[in-house]
Amino acid sequence: MIGRDTETNYLKSLKNEEEHQFVAVYGRRRVGKTYLIRESFGYEFTFQHTGLSVNDEKTSETQRQEQLDKFAQSLSEAGYKSGKKLSSWGDAFNGLKELIKKSKAKKKVIFIDELSWMDTKDSGLISELEHFWNGWVTARKEKDVILIVCASATYWMMDKIVNDKGGLHNRLTGQIHLKPFTLKECEEYLITRKIILSRHQIIQCYMILGGVPYYWSLLKKGKSLPQNIDELFFADKAPLQYEYNNLYRALFKKPNQYIKIIEALSTENKGICRADICKKTGIASSGELTKKLKELEDCGFIRKYIPFGNIERNAIYQLIDNYTLFYLRFMNKQTYDEKFWEVQNNSSAINAWSGVAFERVCLEHVPQIKKALGIAGVHTNVNVWQCQSDMKKGLQGSQIDLLIVRDDQIINVCEIKYSKTNYRIDAAFDKAMRRKISDYLIDSKTKYAIHPTLITTYGVVENSYSGELQTVITGEDLFNY
Repeated sequence: MIGRDTETNYLKSLKNEEEHQFVAVYGRRRVGKTYLIRESFGYEFTFQHTGLSVNDEKTSETQRQEQLDKFAQSLSEAGYKSGKKLSSWGDAFNGLKELIKKSKAKKKVIFIDELSWMDTKDSGLISELEHFWNGWVTARKEKDVILIVCASATYWMMDKIVNDKGGLHNRLTGQIHLKPFTLKECEEYLITRKIILSRHQIIQCYMILGGVPYYWSLLKKGKSLPQNIDELFFADKAPLQYEYNNLYRALFKKPNQYIKIIEALSTENKGICRADICKKTGIASSGELTKKLKELEDCGFIRKYIPFGNIERNAIYQLIDNYTLFYLRFMNKQTYDEKFWEVQNNSSAINAWSGVAFERVCLEHVPQIKKALGIAGVHTNVNVWQCQSDMKKGLQGSQIDLLIVRDDQIINVCEIKYSKTNYRIDAAFDKAMRRKISDYLIDSKTKYAIHPTLITTYGVVENSYSGELQTVITGEDLFNY
């Protein structure tokens, strides 16, 4: 198990608890939630069940019954055979109670996966889950029951389970938000698979796959990185060629508007405001849009940030999912072939994408950047910053990729540059950095010390300009724990 020690130890410890346990596990699709739970419990469950994926072409009643039939099948496989068709979730949980009563296990571990898929329209699932837990497990003091519920629809888990205001309010005894792998964890995973890639190649791969373990599991030993990417994306029936539609359709019952938002965000590297999202998608600014943006944010596809010194209404939404960004840049085009990545690896389009994708990697490794700066324990406000040209104020117009405002009264103004060799700082870079610092000092009126900082893949060529930098952080630093 790579990079999941804390989560694994916690789940294993549940069997030693004297009271009943109710734990929610959530996180991005393909991040390894099911694998984590099964490995932690040694694949030994009193009952386990996985909800059926959503099919909007069927009526809600048909979907509800199919979910119940599947649950009945799981009960039967676990040893409970009532011989009766389940007609409601009340029936389903009554069957689960009987199964638990008959179990001779010291701890009855119940694992329900993809719980959100089971919650079809007007199904009554949540109220019956509440009744099962509050009216039976808790009321009867069934101290030997461990209930683990899991879903990829993070927004649903947060709304219906974690932050529920009804019968499940404060009923959870624990929760795990499973995050994607870091670069270091991806490297460790490759070592276990005996796949040899340099750290620069791992960064390149992360720029495409993000830290999603399932995607990394598809890499093949003995093939170069370009060969692997071609096989994953561009070959005939490539395994990740159709992942894009499956990814959003598996999470959202009506995915089209979510996809519209994602595709609108993909057109602007730095992100766009709410008003621009409405213009690009044709979706009205309303509570429904707010909900969809929050859902996409909870699922880890986008981030919402307020540029430093701005207010909530100036919030920017940015696409941060590496796979989605890659897909929309290259897979929507119909001109690629099975050797697309090998042939086009140094093209201008790929070089332009590389700069954007490397920024995303850095944003996902801020703790490692802070450690490289020697400020791992210092409280910081990590953000971006931008200003428009305003000659009256003396502002030339600037944007800072990454701004780290530290409680020790230092600000790291970070410029992020992807390069396949040591980065050469020239007069243009030096001028741009000076302009950004000048604009920031005028606009923020800060009294903190400013440290010009470069984050790049290898390092810098020493010259007359490089000495102006306070710190250079390299790709190697991003592999820190």
